[in-house]
Amino acid sequence: MEAFPTASGLSSLGSSTGSARIPVFVVTGTSGAGKGTLEKALLGRMPELELAVSATTRERRRGEQDGREYWFISDADFEDKLRAGEFLEHVVFPWGQRSGTLRSEIARITDAGKIALLDLETEGALEVKRTVPRAVTIFVEAPTFEENERRLRERATESEGEIDERLDLARQQLSQAGEFDYVIVNDDLDRALAELAGIVGKEIAAAAGTMSRP
Repeated sequence: MEAFPTASGLSSLGSSTGSARIPVFVVTGTSGAGKGTLEKALLGRMPELELAVSATTRERRRGEQDGREYWFISDADFEDKLRAGEFLEHVVFPWGQRSGTLRSEIARITDAGKIALLDLETEGALEVKRTVPRAVTIFVEAPTFEENERRLRERATESEGEIDERLDLARQQLSQAGEFDYVIVNDDLDRALAELAGIVGKEIAAAAGTMSRP
């Protein structure tokens, strides 16, 4: 098992000096909206970004690697890290799984001179929006709920019961879309990617302009 990156803290996150003015980007949305596909394409287009690897208590699936798809940890370890304040945000799913972003993961990315891209559930994204100044939050949704359901069932990575729970959660998440800075309808991958890249590029440019002012 790979070791967690050493935490240097997030004391600079949201501060008014240096690279902290470059925003943290948060992509959220419903399961099945295609945000993971968009993020992968965005990372290929913008190498200055790096995806933060979340920690999760769910079982590792075939082909997954610790520290690549997720940091796979036990419930007890998750609870210890939570009590120690090591999570920037965390969520508990209706089916029992817990997931969260380790502060050490964000520190690792920013220390390397890159900009963190976070793939979060809506509650976690809202927590980052509340607590991290200049965080940019982007909600991705499918063109219709029916299309969202079709995509979710087609990927076949969850049990039937978990799919139904995710669909119930999706209804709640869609009602929260207006609380985020941007909403992207993923009706066409190329168009949605261009919109996402445009948002990220604009926000980076704005932050760089702020840093250049005396």
